[in-house]
Amino acid sequence: MIYAKNGDALTYKGIHPDLDLALERITPEFLGGLEDDRRVTLNGDRAYCTRFTYETIPEEESPFEAHRRYLDIHIMLQGEERVDIAPPEALTLAEAREENDFYAYRGEPWHSTVLRPGEFLVVFPEDAHRIKVQVDGPKTVTKAVFKVCLDR
Repeated sequence: MIYAKNGDALTYKGIHPDLDLALERITPEFLGGLEDDRRVTLNGDRAYCTRFTYETIPEEESPFEAHRRYLDIHIMLQGEERVDIAPPEALTLAEAREENDFYAYRGEPWHSTVLRPGEFLVVFPEDAHRIKVQVDGPKTVTKAVFKVCLDR
């Protein structure tokens, strides 16, 4: 897991070449040009970004999710949400959609943070994450999510 300010994104270059493509685009210009539910491709299915707008929900309505092939970069553009993190092996598998690289889990978080505008969170396959969790009631949030395939 990496949690940092948008301005520090380039500090984390060198971990993976497709991650570098995403980190280089954590800029006001790139993020400001995104449209809701429209995928922007950086390297085919290996690296892409989508912007979402949604309402935050109560904790009990949001499962943890994890991916085995992809990492996610969550960048808050507007609003705030709590994100809970736990290792998948500490949780109970509730659903597996291998073809979509999506695994849902139930359980208790090991760590929590509030993601606010100007901040990003990178979650790796070892980081199951529960997103969309309300902070002081429901709020509308707009967020960009990069997906980066770690397969070589």
